[in-house]
Amino acid sequence: MRLGFLYATLCGLVLAGLVHIVTVLAIPLLSETDALSRARGSETLDHPQRLYTLSTADDPAPAEAWLPTPDPAVALGVCAYDLDDGPMRVSARTGAQMLSLAAHGRRGAFYAVTDQAAIRGALDLVILTRAQYDEALANEDENEPSRDVRIVAPERQGFVTVRVIAALPSQRAAANEAVQAVSCTIDSPGEEPGKEPGKEPAK
Repeated sequence: MRLGFLYATLCGLVLAGLVHIVTVLAIPLLSETDALSRARGSETLDHPQRLYTLSTADDPAPAEAWLPTPDPAVALGVCAYDLDDGPMRVSARTGAQMLSLAAHGRRGAFYAVTDQAAIRGALDLVILTRAQYDEALANEDENEPSRDVRIVAPERQGFVTVRVIAALPSQRAAANEAVQAVSCTIDSPGEEPGKEPGKEPAK
């Protein structure tokens, strides 16, 4: 009798644990207000959507709806993408303030790079599917190798966060401007890797 009770209790605990794990893992997929869903509002823009703007003497920082504890010294923007539309290109010009780009899928971040990877003051992060990556390599001119940072995404939909640090209060306005100066575009099939991309809005 005791053995049967222990066996039933153990089975109940295992089943409860499995249900809990499945529920937790399913939350990002079922939620309509996860980070990816909220970032999709930037798909029609060719520059990052503002997520957190640093306060200046003339412009206080706005209340942000889905950033519980933003860093008061980091300006933040986001560019969403759908690789069914083509490779996503995020282009930034580096300056005196530290800039970083981080690529995210629904399951979290999968790549990050800082302005230390820039070549001659330019940083181009290109996110592709495996097929798009192979096509880019096949079309590349051996005499003019691409300077792009190419990353194969684990999922077709995702977003890139743009962060610029303001070490001093006097640098906050410049940090806000640096985030908005970043370009988010879709590489069309006819464009050659490493060439200036078109200005088609990112989707």
